[in-house]
Amino acid sequence: MKPQKSSSQIWLYGIHACRMALENPQRQVISIHALNEGVVTKVLAQNNQHRSKVKLVDRRQLEVLLPQGAVHQGVAVQVAPLPAMMIDDLEKDISSNQCVVVLDQVSDPHNVGAILRSAAVFGAKALILTDRNAPSESGVLAKSASGALEIVPLIRVTNLAHGLKDLKDIGFWCVGFAETGTQALDQIDLKGKIALVLGAEGDGMRRLTKDLCDFTVSLPTASSFSALNVSNAAAIALYETFRVQQNF
Repeated sequence: MKPQKSSSQIWLYGIHACRMALENPQRQVISIHALNEGVVTKVLAQNNQHRSKVKLVDRRQLEVLLPQGAVHQGVAVQVAPLPAMMIDDLEKDISSNQCVVVLDQVSDPHNVGAILRSAAVFGAKALILTDRNAPSESGVLAKSASGALEIVPLIRVTNLAHGLKDLKDIGFWCVGFAETGTQALDQIDLKGKIALVLGAEGDGMRRLTKDLCDFTVSLPTASSFSALNVSNAAAIALYETFRVQQNF
């Protein structure tokens, strides 16, 4: 039988995701399960404060803790969820140029994980999601993010429209992405506080979300085939915003 999982505990897996979690001072680590000492050395690196939490197990004992087919690379770490962050917390950052990503009902944890990776690479301050119709903090999300879950805070809001209004109240300009966008991304000023708003594949942003955006933009493409995966679109938008804000 699978052990009962507490809603207050998460199993992360994969060497990079686990190592980043163990190096995150905000992450409460409960236990580390590994197949051998070689894997333990890789995930602990120089961080021996968690050595006492290591338990060597066989493959069957490890895999019963995780989703079927999980690519665990010989290690799983049991952790508590990261501390919650609020939109108001963004106001503490006094940087003149900032970027956050807002997702409107993007529910695939692999897509959200990939967006987290791009957000970490290009210095986004947070990823904003709804409580519903968005993936929870999980091993699948962490593995897809390849450690970025420990770098880019997740902010969850009950009502995305209220969340966008809260962002505007603290000085963010909301830039929504749609194939029918009236401007190209490179035609707007991306300096200052920018919230990049992307909707689910297929449906895109909901009407109210779109109406609350200050700009609705599209990504120029070479042909009429313009159906980019949402994580690819996010990566392009994050790069362009980073390039402009860093004066490259």
